[in-house]
Amino acid sequence: MIKIVIILFDFTHLKLMADQTVSMETLLKNSPPMIIPTPGEIIEGSIIDLSKNRILVDIEGVNIGVISGREARDSTETSKTLQIGDKVHVCVLESENEEGFVVLSLRKASQERAWKKFMEAYEKGETISVKPNEANKGGLLLEVDGIKGFIPVSQLAPMHYPRVNGADANLILEKLRKLISLNLSVKIINIDKDNGKLILSERAAFEKERRSALKTLKVNDVVDGKISGVVKFGIFVAFEGLEGLVHISEIAWGHVKNPLSFGRVGDPVKVQIIGIDGEKISLSMKRLTPDPWAEIAKNFKIGSIVKGEINRLAPFGAFMKLSDDINGLIHLSELIPGDNGPIKDPAEVLTVGQIVEAKVIDLNLEEHRIGLSIKALTNKEEKEEAKLSKKTKEKAESEPEIESEPKSAPKKKPSKKGPKKDDES
Repeated sequence: MIKIVIILFDFTHLKLMADQTVSMETLLKNSPPMIIPTPGEIIEGSIIDLSKNRILVDIEGVNIGVISGREARDSTETSKTLQIGDKVHVCVLESENEEGFVVLSLRKASQERAWKKFMEAYEKGETISVKPNEANKGGLLLEVDGIKGFIPVSQLAPMHYPRVNGADANLILEKLRKLISLNLSVKIINIDKDNGKLILSERAAFEKERRSALKTLKVNDVVDGKISGVVKFGIFVAFEGLEGLVHISEIAWGHVKNPLSFGRVGDPVKVQIIGIDGEKISLSMKRLTPDPWAEIAKNFKIGSIVKGEINRLAPFGAFMKLSDDINGLIHLSELIPGDNGPIKDPAEVLTVGQIVEAKVIDLNLEEHRIGLSIKALTNKEEKEEAKLSKKTKEKAESEPEIESEPKSAPKKKPSKKGPKKDDES
């Protein structure tokens, strides 16, 4: 009886093992394929745990991946919005670490997506938006998930180009720093994936707009723009993707000492197109205001004497203020020569603020020029004195000579008679 029981047990055990074998084969057959993550591969997983220091990711129910440290930080700050159960794309860094986890990276996955985006934009010539996070004297720098980008100064749009006097490097850097953290529209003009670098151009992003605007631009057009730069020689104005220069002589009708007195970067301004030479555009602010020279002919005539204040000295002469907007020029050659000959520097005989009289010797309304002379006044006086002297001489020569002393009395002739003798005694 005992023997029969033992035999029955053996058969039952064998049957159980056979059933388990069949069940395991079925399980392996019906289960998803075994995934062995490869470093550099982009895969998708589900978040199963979130903590301050790490994120656990389920990879197709077969492997568990871990994201930690800097690899959890990408340019879009994905980790801050993740919740358990969310699907996420990650990059495999290692197939397995000491804990048996697959080492993953959000940052690298974001970088790969960024490269794909940059390559497509570069190939199609599309515009992208970037945000600089640093500046140096050569331009603006940025970084997207470890991909470094650079916008050279020469590739900045007119509105952002650092216009400074004398190309002062420190002033350029100061202006470039004001662009940090601004969203800029740019095009990729060079891409180097091997070294993880991009060269970007804000200027190129507006090229199409600039060309379109140039085609429709005409001399005498009046446009609204913004001041993009102020330098010693004028004011730069950006409009419709273009930029033009208001030369210092076109800012106002009178003498402009400092262009900064007429506007600062960012100020809105209305200007008139006065010249187009290729992409070089000349602008004017003063021509949109009445020309005070139109009244000049009524107030000043050649030969008239004017009186005014010397308000500026130049190597070639002195400027006299005739009205708020009008100056006259007294050229060096029209100053009174000194004992040492012609004047070589107006400061030798004139000072700013001095009130003088001069004669109008030239009036050119088209060129807005009035020529004055101090010497002409002096020459006139000398000629009048010379003329008067000549008349006096001629009058004197025409009159008989007048003796200044009386004629001497005639001498008496000696008597023929001899001396009178004394009476004889």
